[in-house]
Amino acid sequence: MISTFDLFKIGIGPSSSHTVGPMVAARRFRDTVLERGDRAVTRIVAEIHGSLAWTGRGHGTDVAILLGLLGHEPATIDPDRTTPLAEALRRTGDLGISGVVFDVERDLVFNFTEILPLHTNGMRFRAFDAGDRLLEERIFYSVGGGFVVADTEAEAASAAAAAPPLPFGSAHELLDLTLRTGLTIPQIQLANELSLRPREAIEAGLDEIRDAMFACIERGLRQEGELPGGLRVRRRAKRLHDSLEATRLTNSRPAHEVMDWISLFALAVNEENASGGRVVTAPTNGAAGIVPSVLRYSRDFCPGWSDERGRDFLLTAAAIGGLIKSRASISGAEVGCQGEVGSAAAMAAAGLTAALGGSAFQIENAAEIAMEHHLGMTCDPIAGLVQVPCIERNAFGANKAVVAASLALRGDGEHRVSLDEVIETMRQTGHDMQAKYKETSLGGLAVNVAAC
Repeated sequence: MISTFDLFKIGIGPSSSHTVGPMVAARRFRDTVLERGDRAVTRIVAEIHGSLAWTGRGHGTDVAILLGLLGHEPATIDPDRTTPLAEALRRTGDLGISGVVFDVERDLVFNFTEILPLHTNGMRFRAFDAGDRLLEERIFYSVGGGFVVADTEAEAASAAAAAPPLPFGSAHELLDLTLRTGLTIPQIQLANELSLRPREAIEAGLDEIRDAMFACIERGLRQEGELPGGLRVRRRAKRLHDSLEATRLTNSRPAHEVMDWISLFALAVNEENASGGRVVTAPTNGAAGIVPSVLRYSRDFCPGWSDERGRDFLLTAAAIGGLIKSRASISGAEVGCQGEVGSAAAMAAAGLTAALGGSAFQIENAAEIAMEHHLGMTCDPIAGLVQVPCIERNAFGANKAVVAASLALRGDGEHRVSLDEVIETMRQTGHDMQAKYKETSLGGLAVNVAAC
């Protein structure tokens, strides 16, 4: 079972696979070194491979690894401290580990030629003694959404979760469960979560995720100026928000203005993500604006909002996201942006349909519609930054999610193409997609648009 709290992680931008995952991996290796209990280690080397190397500087992978080696966690690090902490380490080499000096220029290695066997987002950490003898080595893979796996049996064993009471491995099995048990999709997801933690902790955790999403939107609405990285991309959320507020009380508001609000919420989140702010992986940072914007749309524009409705939204979105992750991928480096924005749109469409009282079959239909119309989307960020086309892509994904939910709610749940078939199509499409279109910045817009 993939838990709701595995899919929705609070962390910092700009990328769940390139920032959150590497920080977690580096922190784990630091803990491994400290657990040795000796002082033989004098040098640590962090080597990153594949997509992490190709787009790592634009995605902040170097800074994330430095922060992890310093002992910080994505969910608790103050975004305003990330740059000062990394710069201090570059100056001093002090990891806070006795006897270890970390020379960033020497010991943080970008390997552009070797791809580790299990995933393109590979990391190899090594610890050496004063005689340059290898004392410890760990390989980790950042597989999307902040998930980190190691290539050791021990790590796999520790990651194994208890069997949930209502397991489902496909959308077909999930729908069958609803028929056999009489439970809704969010109730099934909740029942499985209850095998991991008490109800009070689940509700508090869901509310914390919701509040973090809304706080990210609010902060994004207040910020101005250019985003970091050199592309000179200007923030637009505040200006758009001011414009919408100015027309709120007028009689000249077009019917499609609601789409501007949905876009605004998504832009606010992803501008925060691009600047290294605190976001919620949903299911990734690159697609972090879609679920929050549709959740906010549900709160602000749809009648009958309640805390319980918000929890049903997130539980339903997680059930769909778990299916996509287990049956295909949510990693842009593995299947392109269809696995990130497409997955997020499917999750948001399902969540909104559930929140508006849709049946299980309508929920599955909404997720299918949203995913189907993102098939083949490439991941080709200009200059390796999660800005162009990523920020606007979230606005479009959020609006598509609302359209998908609306179409499904107007129907009876019967439809020709199943969610399972679309997920499998996404997996196959990602497998067939050329590597240059999978978060490498070696193709598409990344090479056809000048980065300066």
